[in-house]
Amino acid sequence: MGTHREDGHLAHQVAVQRAYSSVSGLYIDLFGSTAKVHSDDLDLVGRHLRRPGTVLDLGCGPGHYTGYLRSLGVEAVGIDMVPEFVEHARRADPDGDYRIGEMRELAFDDRTVAGILVWYSLIHLPPPELDGVLRELRRVLAPGGVLVAGFFRGEDSGDGRDGGNGKDGREGKGGRDVDGVEAFEHKVITAYRWPMDVFAERLSRAGFTEVERQSRPAQDGRRTHAALVAQAGA
Repeated sequence: MGTHREDGHLAHQVAVQRAYSSVSGLYIDLFGSTAKVHSDDLDLVGRHLRRPGTVLDLGCGPGHYTGYLRSLGVEAVGIDMVPEFVEHARRADPDGDYRIGEMRELAFDDRTVAGILVWYSLIHLPPPELDGVLRELRRVLAPGGVLVAGFFRGEDSGDGRDGGNGKDGREGKGGRDVDGVEAFEHKVITAYRWPMDVFAERLSRAGFTEVERQSRPAQDGRRTHAALVAQAGA
C-alpha cells in the first residue's frame, strides 16, 4: 500500500517536472522577473521573510523571488525540481545558492530554517498530498519561523463551513471536493484552487498559526489570488 502511494507521488512529481521543463523558456520570459510581480506581493514577502537565518524559496522557478530576498540581505536558498529553472537562476545570479530538489524531502535538519516561501509552488499538489508536504515544511522550520504561501483562491463553501472536516479528496458537488478544493486545467498541468479558510485549516493542522492573509480578485487575465502567512509553533 505504501509503495503504491509512493509510486503515485513520484509519477506526479515527474509529470510536473516534465511539464514545466517543456515550457521553461516561455515561463522564464513571462514570469522570470520581479518587474512582472505585483507590488503587494513583493511587500508581503519582504515584510515577513526579511529575517536572519536561512530562508528557503521552494519551487523557486527562475529564481526571481530568491534574488529579491537576497537583495534585501536575506540568506535565501532557491530550490526547484526543474533543471532548466535552476540553470537559469544560477546564470542570472551567479553568487546565489540555487539547488535542484523537491519539497517532500528537504535536505535540512529539523528546526534549522528561519523562513519558507512557497509562492504558487503547492498549486499542483493533489489535495491528499498537501498535509504531508506542510508537515515537512514545519519539520525544518525553527519555532517562530515563518511560512508565506501564495496560491489560487477558490470559492468558500457557502454553507457556513469554511474549514473542511471531511476526508481529503472526497468528491463534492460541481467538480469540487467536500472542502471546496477545485481542480482546473492550468496551462502547464492540472492545478487546484483552495478556499482560504480551508488552506488555513490545513496549515493549522500541520502546526502553524495564521499571521496574515491577502487576496485579489481576478484581473488582467490573472486568476483570483490568495496568500497566507503563518508562523511555526514551538
